[in-house]
Amino acid sequence: MCEPVRPTRELVYLRFPLVDGAGNPPWLVCAAVRAVEELARLGVPALVACDGGMSRSIVIAAAALCLWMPGTSPDEVLGRVAAGGPADVHPALWADVKRFMFTASETFYRPGE
Repeated sequence: MCEPVRPTRELVYLRFPLVDGAGNPPWLVCAAVRAVEELARLGVPALVACDGGMSRSIVIAAAALCLWMPGTSPDEVLGRVAAGGPADVHPALWADVKRFMFTASETFYRPGE
């Protein structure tokens, strides 16, 4: 396992300890997706990365992009993101993200609502 990055003072660093598979708490998935979505909304360049760069980062980026693409299915957005390079998305992780993030009407999950 790689050690977390040691960011410089000028770098904002957010770390979400997601596992590549099932078992992530809904709040952690939502926090990761919301953070990426909000940075994009604010126009802040962001790097979404994970250890291998082929599953967790792709899933979180795709879920955040779904919020920007009304009417587009999460699976379609995942396909677009994954087409940009090597991808090996864990099906259980993607299933959890879709279950935690999107209702049948594809609206964003907000705890307590």
